[in-house]
Amino acid sequence: MSDRPVRVRFAPSPTGPLHMGGVRTALYNYLFAKKHSGTFIIRVEDTDQARFVEGAQDYILDAMKWCGIMPTEGPGLGGDYGPYVQSERKGLYRPYAEELVKNEKAYYAFDTSEELTKMREQAKEMGMPNWQYNSVTRGSMQNSLSLSVDVVQSKIEAGEPYVIRMKMPRNVDVRFNDEIRGWVVVNTNNLDDKVLFKSDGMPTYHLANIVDDYLMKISHVIRGEEWLPSAPLHVMLYDAFGWEAPKFAHLPLLLKPDGNGKLSKRDGDRLGFPVFPTNWTTSSNEVYSGYKEKGYFSGAFINMLALLGWNPGTTQEIFSLDGLVEAFSLERVSKAGAKFDPDKTKWFQQQYLRATENSVLAELLQEKLNSDHDLTVLSGLCGLVKERATFIGDLWEEGSFLIERPTNFDEKTARKKWKSDAPTIMLEFKERLDEIDDFNPENIESVFKSFLEEKSIGVGSVLPQFRLLLSGKGMGPSMFDIASFLGKKETNERLEIGIKVLATQNA
Repeated sequence: MSDRPVRVRFAPSPTGPLHMGGVRTALYNYLFAKKHSGTFIIRVEDTDQARFVEGAQDYILDAMKWCGIMPTEGPGLGGDYGPYVQSERKGLYRPYAEELVKNEKAYYAFDTSEELTKMREQAKEMGMPNWQYNSVTRGSMQNSLSLSVDVVQSKIEAGEPYVIRMKMPRNVDVRFNDEIRGWVVVNTNNLDDKVLFKSDGMPTYHLANIVDDYLMKISHVIRGEEWLPSAPLHVMLYDAFGWEAPKFAHLPLLLKPDGNGKLSKRDGDRLGFPVFPTNWTTSSNEVYSGYKEKGYFSGAFINMLALLGWNPGTTQEIFSLDGLVEAFSLERVSKAGAKFDPDKTKWFQQQYLRATENSVLAELLQEKLNSDHDLTVLSGLCGLVKERATFIGDLWEEGSFLIERPTNFDEKTARKKWKSDAPTIMLEFKERLDEIDDFNPENIESVFKSFLEEKSIGVGSVLPQFRLLLSGKGMGPSMFDIASFLGKKETNERLEIGIKVLATQNA
């Protein structure tokens, strides 16, 4: 750890919805900041105006709010280091780019896109498919290193468009210690002279990113593995400005469930799971589903994401957000990609639902049904069936019979279990239930066992039929709990009606 106060940032580009990989990056930044009593910032990096998508910035902030990982500084949140949208900071960057030119760390380049395309095509024809603008080729291009001072000045005064490129030195090893991957060494002969400042007056990601991190006093840059190839350039920029670089940590990729490669929206479409935290609606009104609208608890979604690439060093899998903060460390983040498992995600949802208070589930179920069912009754329903549910809607699907009498009886169970003697046996069992004063699960079970012993019959001669008559189903919670929940009057009425219906159907 550095002696600097911990300040981390999540820096998405508003080029579309927030992918789950982006959520995980935001989550790890959030956990790290909270763990070290630091500050978590969101900064919108919209330097690529050509790919800007209307509504994406609001979507990102709304999605993070649903996930429960809101920053303390950012657009609309306040903070001492704003603005937190790069396009609103546009005037900041040119002086820094010019400073690099002045100190011979960067240079002006006047090459047109047509000239660059022609150079790449010529190189390809000569057997050099990966042509780069670098220390070897820059001398034959139109820039302030190959042109005289007078020519450069005249071009600038004439208003010719230009970019500012990094002057990458030849054959220098760039070294930095990644908090996850250890020492990374890259030779500058493998790097090109990246554009730092564009002809439209906007910085590229590389320059804006470094300047903003410096000005916002960022102590740790925790970001995706896809930025690892850019890290040597960023390290060199810090060195060029004479600034202390933050510590870097590059997170492993999220991988598709089947095969190899990075998890994408196409994988979600193909395999039927969301890749976005909340629904995203395109400008053409095409809707891509999110975990929120699919019925997932945000805590389950976040718990699942946290364990994709990090492990606590124990067998514990279920964490609250506070528990994740306490357990999290960059040292236990893996270098290898993490394979996403949709079934495991459902498992996390199941665990969260089961751990939720019945009264809370009842309120959520009432809201989903848009009903006026009594909350106490719904709470009892939730308690009985939540072990069999994954989503709130499943509670009603599994347990609606507890409130609404069944009108249909499971055909498979009826065909297999409703024998010719079933009406007689069940009417006799109903009479025994009538004799119970305190209609609780223990007394119902006791009468059930006594009845089996008295009649010298097995469980299969009564229990499946009992379940079928009360619930219409072949499977479900404990029948003694179900009968107690319904009460003696409702239980006996269902038995009486169901026996007549099934007797008629099987006559």
